[in-house]
Amino acid sequence: MAWNQPGGNGNRDPWGGGRGGGQQGGPPDLDEVLRKLQASLGRIFGGGKSGGGPSSGGGALFGGGKKGIVLIALLVLIGWIITGIYIVKPPEQGVVLRFGKYVRTTGPGPHWAPSLVETVEKVNVQQVRSEDIGFRSTPAGRGSVPHESLMLTEDEAIVDLKFTVQYRVNDPGAFLFNVVDPTTTLRQATESAVREIVGKSKMDFVLTEGRDAVASEALSLIQSIIDGYGAGINVTSVNMQSAQPPKEVQEAFFDAVKAREDEERTKNQARAYAADILPKARGDANAIRERALAYQQRVLAAADGETDRFLDVLREYSKAPEVTRERLYIEAVESVMSNASKIMVDVQGGNSLIYLPLDKLMGGRERDQAGGGMTNTEESDTMAEDRRRFEDTGRERLDLRGRGR
Repeated sequence: MAWNQPGGNGNRDPWGGGRGGGQQGGPPDLDEVLRKLQASLGRIFGGGKSGGGPSSGGGALFGGGKKGIVLIALLVLIGWIITGIYIVKPPEQGVVLRFGKYVRTTGPGPHWAPSLVETVEKVNVQQVRSEDIGFRSTPAGRGSVPHESLMLTEDEAIVDLKFTVQYRVNDPGAFLFNVVDPTTTLRQATESAVREIVGKSKMDFVLTEGRDAVASEALSLIQSIIDGYGAGINVTSVNMQSAQPPKEVQEAFFDAVKAREDEERTKNQARAYAADILPKARGDANAIRERALAYQQRVLAAADGETDRFLDVLREYSKAPEVTRERLYIEAVESVMSNASKIMVDVQGGNSLIYLPLDKLMGGRERDQAGGGMTNTEESDTMAEDRRRFEDTGRERLDLRGRGR
């Protein structure tokens, strides 16, 4: 049964609890519910009678007494307080403005700011932000910005540099209100700092081994410039993406780099050759030096020995001059004869010479010894034969000399 069906609801409770007669469990009458609600509000705000009609309840509601006004004001106050509650997330900080003027900064957690009096702007202070200098990243690729990337070096050459600056916000209030556009200020400060550093460096240094040094020096210089502006930014890193000459001279530059690499390779080969040959030369020099020292010691020792021997002979000569002189003569003759292979003997009283082929005699004896050696009898026979041959040769020469006379 519908709530507004005439005579169908009786005095049943519109919220589902029917009391007394009538149909149990049916839907409540909507008009009855509205009348009861209006009567209840009338009693609260105006002390109106519960049995009054809709017109009397409405007058109590809008033209009630002091209690209603206070209650309305209390509800409005509670709603105003609730609307001023805000929550700052962990990576953020809240910047509170009172009528547009900065008053304080709040950390993570729940806070309250009176509505219509204070407003809050939240800034993420843990996010790492970045700005590109010399290029811009687009969905189609990376586009170059020549007026930012082309820089002049100390040796009046032009280089094309592209780099990225990463930073965090360390003071949200300063970041929002000290400068008009912090990111543009950071980009311009970075470009200015890098131009200053590159302007004091050579082109080869910037393009080769000096890239890390330029980035490190630029980091400290950018931070000092930003701190001077009070932008509330902490620069974390400066990454050089590329460093190369302009497109117009890249081929010539690459040729120069190749020549420099060839030069370095040749130097390395020369160093390797020097490292190989120098130790050998030092070793040979040390060996020659050692041999010279050994020869010096040997000569000095031999000289000392000859000196001692001469002094010994001198002492003996002073004791027995004739004997010592004859002994020296015999030793000298023995020394000379031991190295001679042919001997010419002058026979006393004649003008003929006797030739003794000692090399053949000694060679025959050595061959005999090499062939197995001779017995004592054979050796004595050979010596006797040689002696007879020598005597016969001497006699023949004497006879020839006598006939000549």
